[in-house]
Amino acid sequence: MSITDIGPRPQSFDLETETLENTNYRTVAWSGTYLQVTLMSIPVNGDIGLEKHPATDQFLRLDRGRGRAQMGPAKDELTFDQEVTDGWCILVPAGSWHNVTNIGDEPMQLYTVYAPQHHKPGKVHQTKTDADNDTDDEPAEWSVQPRAAEDEHA
Repeated sequence: MSITDIGPRPQSFDLETETLENTNYRTVAWSGTYLQVTLMSIPVNGDIGLEKHPATDQFLRLDRGRGRAQMGPAKDELTFDQEVTDGWCILVPAGSWHNVTNIGDEPMQLYTVYAPQHHKPGKVHQTKTDADNDTDDEPAEWSVQPRAAEDEHA
């Protein structure tokens, strides 16, 4: 990969190429004051993990693979259930429980845009386990964060 998170400075890069070349579960590609871009690679049968961001809207786009997007008002009430493939986007409203599962036969490559920033700038997690166990993955102090409840994970 050739992308480096340079923080809230002007940046441009080939997003599709970087997304397709990313082999990490999560790579933070750019961190702005109000939003953030991360690249993700979800292994076959893997998932992002059921979670809820009370004050974060999220945009995800698949560049390779096949997935199942689920969302709803409660972790046991996922009323939205949609198969998604290359080129599809998933729009997650703040406060929605959501998960995306790889149901294909190859790694699912996607990128996500958080608003506001959600992860430590430049953070790389090689696996979901690394991400789940990371205790140092907070947005930058210089980012604008809403005053809201903490994220929840199932």
